[in-house]
Amino acid sequence: MALLDTSKHSQGSVLGSVNPDLASERQTASFCVERLTALLDGGAEQTRIRRAVVEAIESDPVFSRENQYFQTQNERYEAAVRKAVHLQKKMHEMGWTENGPEYKYIYRALSGDVAFLLHRVFMRSISVLGSDKQVAKWIPLATQLKLIGSYAQTELGHGTYLQGLETTAVFDTATQEFILNTPKISAMKWWPGDMGRSATHTVVFAQLYIHGKCYGIHPFIVQIRSLQDHSLCPGITAGDIGPKMNFEHIDNGYLLLKNVRIPRENMLSKFCEVRPDGTYVRQGSQQINYFTMTTVRISLISDEVLIPFMKACTIAIRYSVVRRQSKLKPGEQEAKILDYQTQQEKLLPQLAAAYAFYFTNNYLQELFNRGYAEIQRKNFDMLPELHALSSGFKAVITQHSTAGVEICLRACGGHGYSLLSGLPSLYTKILASCIYEGENTILLLQTARFLIKCFMAASAGQPVPPSVTYLAAVKHGKCPAKNKLDFLSPDIYIEAYQHVAVRLTRNTAAKLQDLIQSGVKKHDAWNQCTVQLVQAAKAHCHYIAVKNFAETVEKLETKAGIQKIMKHLCDLFALHGIFSNTGAFLHDGYTSAAQMDMVTASYLDLLAVIRKDAVPLVDAFDFTDKCLNSALGSYDGQVYQRLYEWAQRAPTNQMSPAYERYLKPLLHNTLSKL
Repeated sequence: MALLDTSKHSQGSVLGSVNPDLASERQTASFCVERLTALLDGGAEQTRIRRAVVEAIESDPVFSRENQYFQTQNERYEAAVRKAVHLQKKMHEMGWTENGPEYKYIYRALSGDVAFLLHRVFMRSISVLGSDKQVAKWIPLATQLKLIGSYAQTELGHGTYLQGLETTAVFDTATQEFILNTPKISAMKWWPGDMGRSATHTVVFAQLYIHGKCYGIHPFIVQIRSLQDHSLCPGITAGDIGPKMNFEHIDNGYLLLKNVRIPRENMLSKFCEVRPDGTYVRQGSQQINYFTMTTVRISLISDEVLIPFMKACTIAIRYSVVRRQSKLKPGEQEAKILDYQTQQEKLLPQLAAAYAFYFTNNYLQELFNRGYAEIQRKNFDMLPELHALSSGFKAVITQHSTAGVEICLRACGGHGYSLLSGLPSLYTKILASCIYEGENTILLLQTARFLIKCFMAASAGQPVPPSVTYLAAVKHGKCPAKNKLDFLSPDIYIEAYQHVAVRLTRNTAAKLQDLIQSGVKKHDAWNQCTVQLVQAAKAHCHYIAVKNFAETVEKLETKAGIQKIMKHLCDLFALHGIFSNTGAFLHDGYTSAAQMDMVTASYLDLLAVIRKDAVPLVDAFDFTDKCLNSALGSYDGQVYQRLYEWAQRAPTNQMSPAYERYLKPLLHNTLSKL
């Protein structure tokens, strides 16, 4: 076997050759891997820039993650702060700027393992919510890291329900100051990143009171630590909230405020300000606040969800062609576990979903860019649709991807449970995305509220946003598929998804109206429909994802074999959704039992087809070994050697004090009796 050059992927290991079981998978690719990578990056030039950023970061020893799995929480935090400080120098040295083409690739190259992430949110809050004067004062200081910011919204007693926040800011006209307090334990700020140990300033969200009247939630800039010696400022109690499932490198903190006074100028005042005499003035549209949340949700999908999901697929699929277990045919050698249909059925739908969501994210990004251009012109018409889609997809993609990473972990058997596989930390990291930036059920209900509103409007013949025009299309009838090949036609399966989405929205809207007409109060009626409303929102998002994947595939060029393999993945994504939710498609007889058998047959056929390209499809994600940081998922497939090599580095292999203290007395005592 010819040794392949794996220098671009090596993990500082002495292992040289590529495992022949993995090498053989790459020789039979039906498409050009490099061309697919360029497609995912948005062009060959973007691929070149991304690789240059990755190379610059990975060749710098300060950014190394080599012994990360063996570090304590304190060591992880210190390393993350060291990287954040060094990154400023690196950016200057490389000529990278926040507005440059390289910037978006830095976080991926660091695998998110860097401090001061909330500092970016602090800056974004000031940019979006601050007046021109406030932006001019605070942004240069924050950009030069002359202060370190955080973002204090969540409290011990309240997260998603912002109106319920209990921190108060009372305006004192005599001194022209706001007096901030967390009046009870549940009002304590809890969870803000960078607040536990690093931040000197934070944006605090509090209920504004003027002359005893409450004006609702407003943002205030508060200094919490001295810029001289980092000691806590008067009236401030703050610290770290302790161990978590992941994010050991982030100092999530708590904050108590007791009569903390800040100048009037520290209330962010782009949309509302308090005049010296206590007059409260609103200006501009507060709808922009929704836009900020939308921005965060869309960037979160690509950075915090898709990348870990793609990494998990890469690790599990590479491992599944290296791992051999049992015999498929008597007398032959043990089979690669990816040759078993059950293993294909675990992993290949996850791979298809990773591609589907990647293209969904592109769709959201384009919609977002159009919406942003409109908002610049003071036109907020696209906001409700943007808010509904970003909320729904944040929930659907995080939920599906989290389940997908767990499937990848389990599919690797015992070795998947080792931290050295990289899979447990990907799982605990991605799991958090289901919870932060809006709890998923609440987000799906916000999407559902938009759907019901649009369904009512469409039924009354009024115009509705583009993503929901299908709600007005009245199509009764049955699925026209005659054989299993018909289910490989996007028109057939898109129509089926549309039918289910319309039915769930229509039926839930009818139930809601029936309850209200029978005398049930509106809010009680809504609560009695929430389980079905969530189902409708999920069906809407699933429909859009399938339709968008199919439309994306149609626009691809036919050469280099890329369109063909993407069509297979699109079919698999769509049919897996039907196969896994048969009840929803059979419910009203739109699809028959015989047609469900056709779906199953086509679905299982696709597994065998995509199996041949599984490794090239994950290679196209183009993760280096250092980026994956996995003993199971390395490019060369030398799994067992790497596991053994990495285990040698574990501090647990040094002599433990437990021997002298407990084992020695125990064993010597037993020895004397022997």
